Amino acid sequence: MDHFTLKDGELHAEDVPLARISKDVGTPVYVYSRATFARHARVFRDALSGLRRPPHLAFAVKANPNLAVLRLLANEGYGADVVSGGELARALSAGMAAKDIVFSGVGKTDAELVQGLDAGIGQFNIESGEEGRELAALAASRGQVARCALRVNPDVDAGTHDKISTGRADNKFGVPIGHAPALFAELSRLPGIELRGLAVHIGSQLSDLTPLETAFAKLGDMLARLRSEGHTITHMDLGGGLGVPYRRGEHFPEPAEYGAMVARITADWDVTLMFEPGRVIAGNAGVLLTKVIRVKRGLNHPFVIVDAAMNDLARPALYGAWHDFDAVAPSGERMTANIVGPICETGDTFALDRETDALVSGDLAVFRTAGAYGATMASSYNSRGFVAEVMVDGSEFAVVADRILPGAIADAERVPDFLG
Repeated sequence: MDHFTLKDGELHAEDVPLARISKDVGTPVYVYSRATFARHARVFRDALSGLRRPPHLAFAVKANPNLAVLRLLANEGYGADVVSGGELARALSAGMAAKDIVFSGVGKTDAELVQGLDAGIGQFNIESGEEGRELAALAASRGQVARCALRVNPDVDAGTHDKISTGRADNKFGVPIGHAPALFAELSRLPGIELRGLAVHIGSQLSDLTPLETAFAKLGDMLARLRSEGHTITHMDLGGGLGVPYRRGEHFPEPAEYGAMVARITADWDVTLMFEPGRVIAGNAGVLLTKVIRVKRGLNHPFVIVDAAMNDLARPALYGAWHDFDAVAPSGERMTANIVGPICETGDTFALDRETDALVSGDLAVFRTAGAYGATMASSYNSRGFVAEVMVDGSEFAVVADRILPGAIADAERVPDFLG
């Protein structure tokens, strides 16, 4: 469920007409619904109410790192799952407690490890023996002890797009599960780290719970083995990955189904479970509002050229991803068209042969389910600026990220003296 609905024939975000945002802020612009974010955060938390211990919830900041979004989720009791020093700084700036931050990612630099130590974050998810040894040495040299989990790669195919699958044996993330016992024993002996559990994350946009159940079962077997070898395990990080429908008529597992599966699989684990939801919280909480520049005659179908582009919303160009595309003020007439942006690449295509609302130059439209992996993946390609972001709360809205114009980007560049 989201709060982007037609009222009197015009699409609104909660109680704000999208045309009003277009008039005041311009297009393209991401529009977020506070009510949708809050609802999804609560639904996910409620889905885990059957667990024996209260879970630790850490929003995957990479899905949407906007400070207003992070503050909203902090107010809902969420911590942060971060994968860079920049995301760590954002989470702290948004008011998320350091103890509620988990630092994941395969390529943490020494500087980022020190940043996490200085902040006193709750957990590092170690992705390799090399990283574990580096972190232990850094922490010990500073008289600190870093709380950690060892991320294992369970060799489970998530059944999702190859570029967002992270749990197969040939993926770069984590350590092979068969290597985990020896590495866990080695790292546990090092001063500077407290290795308190395991972590797993097999991919994003999962449409089936079976791969997750398989991965969690393997993790449970490894938990039992480690305990039998004398290790103390208090935390298990189950990652994220639940998918959301991008296309009308699609069906994905509900958080309640996921929660029931987790409760069943982990019933005898006797640990604090940790979760890193991202897309399932943010996806349907945002749209990308755009304006039609013109409609160009095509060989088979017309081209609807909009002012949003692949630099604003990269997923269709990057993954061939689908986003429903709707007119803000639909006339009731329909057309079949190719939806494209102005970037000088054929890859700047949002949809081909798409049946959609009839549109003409100047009309407003939205790409739906754009609250996750939208603005965060934007670029300035073709010397375009960075897209603005807005958050709606009832009948009010506020700009939560300014549009960064091409001139401001150019101001950060320099021509050296030796070029004359």
